[in-house]
Amino acid sequence: MTPATRALLMKVSTATLCTALFKRGLRNQFIQGVLPLNPDLPNMVGEAFTLRYMPAREDRNPIGVFQNRDHPQRVAVEQCPVGAVLVIDSRKDARAASAGGILVARLMQRGVAGVVTDGGFRDSPDIAQYSMPAYHARPSAPTNLTLHEAIEINGPIGCGDAPVFPGDVVVGDAEGVIVIPAHLADEVAAEATEMTVFEDFVQEQVLGGRSIIGLYPPSDEQARTDFATWRAAQGR
Repeated sequence: MTPATRALLMKVSTATLCTALFKRGLRNQFIQGVLPLNPDLPNMVGEAFTLRYMPAREDRNPIGVFQNRDHPQRVAVEQCPVGAVLVIDSRKDARAASAGGILVARLMQRGVAGVVTDGGFRDSPDIAQYSMPAYHARPSAPTNLTLHEAIEINGPIGCGDAPVFPGDVVVGDAEGVIVIPAHLADEVAAEATEMTVFEDFVQEQVLGGRSIIGLYPPSDEQARTDFATWRAAQGR
């Protein structure tokens, strides 16, 4: 992902990106069931670095496994690249935490762009105060070992029913998280930016009392003319 594309994606919504991907036949890129712990933060944008959990088997997951320096959860936290988003496949099971405040703090201090799980975080009140975006299904106090075994780093995963491949571009806003296939990121970012300008115009017109008929989508010549005039005046 280029710096220019990252900058564009910081300013568009997941809703607009969903539409841009739908135009390309992609219907299942929005991660279902996750919300931001702090919806007031700027957009989260980064390339996906993944961690996959499987159901824990009790004899493999006593509390002592965290002493192992090669434990995949710990390794993922230390290896997730600066500017990337750690995406965790927790099988949509929030009965035990995917991670907690200390690990998320470590990601933040290392310069990671954000973290997403289709499970839950423990220490969620602390994480909600961090400056790094974090998304989960709901708070979950039990340690991840209760139900999850971290088994694979940076392979293809499913997160909230969305396919995620390492290097895909992950964007989060106050509504949720979408995954853009890496090869589409530049063109989708550019199209979504143009869509956003037009949608801002439409929103202003509708709030001013204008009908959506002929305006959205712009089938009337007058709507297109009005948009061109508005855009020039806005310098956009």
